[in-house]
Amino acid sequence: MTISTRGAGKAPAVLVLEDGRAFRGRAYGAVGETFGEAVFSTGMTGYQETLTDPSYHRQVVVMTAPHVGNTGVNDEDPESKRIWVSGYVVRDPARTPSNWRSQRSLDDELTAQGVVGISGIDTRALTRHLRERGAMRVGIFSGGALADEGTLLARVRQAPEMSGADLSAEVATKEAYVVPAIGTKKFTVAAIDLGIKGMTPHRMAERGIEVHVLPATATLEEVYAVAPDGVFFSNGPGDPSTADHPVSVMQGVLERKTPLFGICFGNQILGRALGFGTYKLKYGHRGINQPVQDRSTGKVEVTAHNHGFAVDAPLDKVSDTAYGRAEVSHVCLNDQVVEGLQLLDRPAFSVQYHPEAAAGPHDAAYLFDRFVSLMEDQRA
Repeated sequence: MTISTRGAGKAPAVLVLEDGRAFRGRAYGAVGETFGEAVFSTGMTGYQETLTDPSYHRQVVVMTAPHVGNTGVNDEDPESKRIWVSGYVVRDPARTPSNWRSQRSLDDELTAQGVVGISGIDTRALTRHLRERGAMRVGIFSGGALADEGTLLARVRQAPEMSGADLSAEVATKEAYVVPAIGTKKFTVAAIDLGIKGMTPHRMAERGIEVHVLPATATLEEVYAVAPDGVFFSNGPGDPSTADHPVSVMQGVLERKTPLFGICFGNQILGRALGFGTYKLKYGHRGINQPVQDRSTGKVEVTAHNHGFAVDAPLDKVSDTAYGRAEVSHVCLNDQVVEGLQLLDRPAFSVQYHPEAAAGPHDAAYLFDRFVSLMEDQRA
């Protein structure tokens, strides 16, 4: 990615998809060029949390909400230390943010962090195109990066695809760190960082858990060196078929029967650890308004999603695995995609979405309490 921070929001820009379709607009954020996988997010709010979610690494995010940037940017809401999206696509960016918490505009933040974007295009038409044709490679070009569309298309088609991409180690912490329990410490959890969001260990800390966040490359010995009462596998980017090391570590945790909780990428890791396959969705689930049913209670939750891959597990039966019986615990009501797994003979479960509510609804917060209950039962 090459960028310039001058003239943002004024220069002509063009978005080129790998199938040849192009959309012309104006630069938003940094001026230059960028490449990634074109995906769309259906959330009407929470754009700051979306931008800083490491799971969006190497993706160009199209916002389906027409007005973006109205509440500006602050220093309290980021989920990591930087913006991770490769590019940003909006229809009508706010000219001036208006919110008591705002410290600067979204346009200025994108420019400062070198994120190339485009505004003023028909994002509804682009979203419909992605729904019909599927997520695909894309490039955004502005300023000196502009050229004839044939040249730009050739450059887009040279960009790496998301299938087969091993990305978690690129976004994970390099050094272990500790998030202390809030109030009385009740448990210790080893959290494998595959692209963790900042609010996730905070939600556990609120429940009296001391969280040791470990790099994606952590070994089983390093996991148990912190004497964990439970092990957590986080969200993250990339193709789960490449995640052989996290799968091996998780299998070691299952062998020891330590309480285990995984979310998003962690759900796909559990699927692989149990012997299920994974596959790439046509256009994925991204946004904070996805309906999911908890099959154990029948309750429907509105949940926050960001995944382009899913677990291939049977919905209609209990499966026998090397670690006992397993079943699908949650399912998406839009398309019947597997949204959760649980073991019936060991203390392990996972979901394919974000229960930490940053950004998003609080419907799934009970999952952290379920993890606590597993650790309480194990201790008893």
